[in-house]
Amino acid sequence: MKRFAKPGDIKVGVVGYGGAFNMGRAHLNEMQKAGMTPTAVAEIDPKRLEAATKDFPGIGTFASVEEMLRKSPVNLVTIITPHNTHAPLALKCLRAGRHTVCEKPLAITTAECDAMISAARRSDAVLSTYHNRHWDGCIMNAVKRIGAGAIGEVFRIEAHMGAWAQPSDWWRTSQTISGGILYDWGVHLLEYSLQLVDSEIAEVSGFNHTGFWAPKTAWKKDTNEDEGFAVVRFRNGAWVTLSISQLDSNPKKGWLEITGTKGSYVFDGKIWEQTAHDAEGNTVVTKGTNPASEGWRFYQNVADHLVKNARLVITPEWSRRPIHILDLACQSAKKGTALQAKYR
Repeated sequence: MKRFAKPGDIKVGVVGYGGAFNMGRAHLNEMQKAGMTPTAVAEIDPKRLEAATKDFPGIGTFASVEEMLRKSPVNLVTIITPHNTHAPLALKCLRAGRHTVCEKPLAITTAECDAMISAARRSDAVLSTYHNRHWDGCIMNAVKRIGAGAIGEVFRIEAHMGAWAQPSDWWRTSQTISGGILYDWGVHLLEYSLQLVDSEIAEVSGFNHTGFWAPKTAWKKDTNEDEGFAVVRFRNGAWVTLSISQLDSNPKKGWLEITGTKGSYVFDGKIWEQTAHDAEGNTVVTKGTNPASEGWRFYQNVADHLVKNARLVITPEWSRRPIHILDLACQSAKKGTALQAKYR
């Protein structure tokens, strides 16, 4: 793969500059902070293209990704669009020889991930996913403490997020567009979990409840599940459960509860709590506040990879793992049986 002499030589662009969360601007700002040069924006809404030119005077604006690839010298493209468009748009960029980053999730199905990985290899292009939460303070602290043996050997992780609340009427509530209830925060929680379980996936079982909120939303039968649940068995004997619910009247504490042979560790975005035992077997509880997150390291790592050949942290193979789990969980829920993991 051709390397760049310096980060400023990497011309970057985004596909999608929607108003929600101002993610297009946020991505370009982060790429710029990593030394790369904002060059292009592709967006179907003319008003959002106007916003992009105000945020980044002189930036190239295009009404489609095809036009951007045809007319712009952009080297690296980040796709910030609804989940079901990630794969088709990424394939266009990769086949055009452009390095490509997708907002999470990388895609919805394992087959889409595999097609994208193959296209990246054929074009000798970088493919990654914006897993900036890989550097969240909560998981970095957990990896450090647990890796030092604070709770012994990890054998069970329970990842969960829930509330009793009707979903909003936007595209993330559509199962066709979003992939389902597990494909938003569930991807983050699985990516956290996979940093703590060093083993290949063996099988996945999926469960869901549907139909309670659907009649009350704009999407009707296409509404996301009310609750999604997955059980992941790893080859080393460990297991992970994932639950994302909008029917949870009594949400559990924390985002992840990690159980080891010598104790447990619970965290959310703000705090951590460790329960272990001293030499006499007495229970010892320690608590703390998580350090600040360092999500900026994602684009810094991409720039360093393209310039200095630094190891790419969020590889497409790494990004494929949570998607494969979710894909199998959705299939399993429909079939009513556990499904074996498949590797490339």
